[in-house]
Amino acid sequence: MSSRREIYLVRHGETAWNAAGRFQGSLDSCLTERGVAQAEAYGRQLATISAEIDTVIASPLGRVRETTALIRSFGDFPEPQWDRRIAEVSVGSWDGLTHVDIDAQWPGLLNGTTPFDWFFRSPDGETYDAAMARVTEWLDTVSGVVLAVSHGLIGRLIRGAYLDLTKDDALCLPVPQDVIWRLADARIEPIHVT
Repeated sequence: MSSRREIYLVRHGETAWNAAGRFQGSLDSCLTERGVAQAEAYGRQLATISAEIDTVIASPLGRVRETTALIRSFGDFPEPQWDRRIAEVSVGSWDGLTHVDIDAQWPGLLNGTTPFDWFFRSPDGETYDAAMARVTEWLDTVSGVVLAVSHGLIGRLIRGAYLDLTKDDALCLPVPQDVIWRLADARIEPIHVT
């Protein structure tokens, strides 16, 4: 295993629920054609460094399993380790719903939220502190050169914890599905994938 610590962090490809504006949380929907193309683009890009990657760590949720399999089809990557610590934040009974659904069933509960903090208003979802604790624990155990395949919101928290950002700064980080984030030497560099 490499003595350096370097993480290549990717978000799963677009899913049917991403395209429909549904928050998936701990539920799943399959990759769209665009999502498959995004995962394949990750794979082509990451194949150029696959020999350097010591470990593949991925969320056990279906959309990430599908993305990981597509990435690995492009190179000689290690077998993935499925780790719940980098699974998406669950918003409890809001998983699978849209903002319209939530506002209809819980009137006013989203009042005063931003596009970045509403996730943590769910009455039975995971809290920011709990999600950040599992991400921080995961980061503390990572060594070598790691490919991490994860999600949008939890990817924000991983990058926020890595840079020791405030909650507000972490939650507003971008979550594109065509960027590989390279975390190394206390910096984060985007690698744009086409």
